[in-house]
Amino acid sequence: MADHAVVAEDEVDLSRRKFLTRATIATGAVGTVLAAVPFIESWSPSERARAQGAPTELDLSKLEPGQMATPVWRKSPIYVVRRTPDMVSRIAGHDELLKDPKSENSDQPPYARNPLRSRSAEFLVLIGTCTHLGCLPKQRFSAGELYPGWPGGFFCPCHGSRFDLAGRVFAGSPASANLRVPPYSYPNARTLVIGADEKGVA
Repeated sequence: MADHAVVAEDEVDLSRRKFLTRATIATGAVGTVLAAVPFIESWSPSERARAQGAPTELDLSKLEPGQMATPVWRKSPIYVVRRTPDMVSRIAGHDELLKDPKSENSDQPPYARNPLRSRSAEFLVLIGTCTHLGCLPKQRFSAGELYPGWPGGFFCPCHGSRFDLAGRVFAGSPASANLRVPPYSYPNARTLVIGADEKGVA
């Protein structure tokens, strides 16, 4: 009987030893994984780096005249408008109503510092956030759509800022500057690359 009790105790001790060994191994493995995660993550791009964003491409052949596409670059909506000749003609003639008609105090690459604020008359490329508080202006491209004499452009419903078809801000708007123009380029006739120009990735 005593021998049987000793054998039973040995079996219990052996079971405990196996359990403790497995638990120790499992704990060590979990600890190793947890310690390795930050090290492995350090190899991956940081959230900030990902937020910087690679250039974004847009197939311009799918954009009809008078329409706007809204791709995303650096977590911001980009307004790409294919302007018709009529829309282009409505950019001129109201400079006296604008805060910064020559874009002297606004943010754009040198090649967009012109009355059309673009590389070409046909395509307008803007960062689609209002320069007041970052709201998203809505397209109001039709002449007279907001009020008689409205030349067409963008209207921010949050606080009432108005921008023309070149993204220039009207006097009386809370926004102090024109809509920003990102760096961009055309590697070919049908492709727009946002976030990179001839100097490389911005």
